[in-house]
Amino acid sequence: MSGKAVFVNVLTFSRVPLIFGWLVLAVIQAYMSDGAGSFALAWVAGGMMALSGLTDLFDGRLARKWGGVSSLGKMADPLMDKVFSVVAFPALSWLISHQGESSVHAIMMLVFTILYILRDLWVTFMRSVGSMYGANVAAMWLGKVRTALSFPVAGWIYAYLTMHVFLPETSCWRELWLWSCYAVESAMVAVNLVSFYTYTREYLPYLKKALEHG
Repeated sequence: MSGKAVFVNVLTFSRVPLIFGWLVLAVIQAYMSDGAGSFALAWVAGGMMALSGLTDLFDGRLARKWGGVSSLGKMADPLMDKVFSVVAFPALSWLISHQGESSVHAIMMLVFTILYILRDLWVTFMRSVGSMYGANVAAMWLGKVRTALSFPVAGWIYAYLTMHVFLPETSCWRELWLWSCYAVESAMVAVNLVSFYTYTREYLPYLKKALEHG
């Protein structure tokens, strides 16, 4: 394996320690009292989350540019994406609850998180069934869009949860930021539902075959 291929694989796998690093720092920051230390730690944690997301943007591009697309990379990249979402979205749900956010926001994030994870499990199952009959199990364009949106959505929600406390309670920007979180969470719920439907429609014939054959 060439040095460039090794670098791309390291970049892909670095998504995991970065997002777990964010998790540890985010939890610590959540228990700190407001102040300069809390503010700085929030920025460091946010930076780690951002870097974790950026690895997904650059590892594939570099692999194609350098001609280093590998079978390992093709399998590892979607797995690292799933690790990111399984760590980030439940943690964000916890942060909303920990901060005493509105019950509406807590429920919205809970629904989104559960739906996100269930969609991944369902699609994995349907692809496995389809692969038994030689189906094309490549990711659909909507699935790729969904994954790409997950990183900035997680970052936007975390930025709100950590930074809105430094804004006056009467600030209109604070309220607008909260409503923007509602908007992106609702949009992601819709994307996940549509993705759930499109994958089900695509692989349903193979599921029917599997049921018929026992």
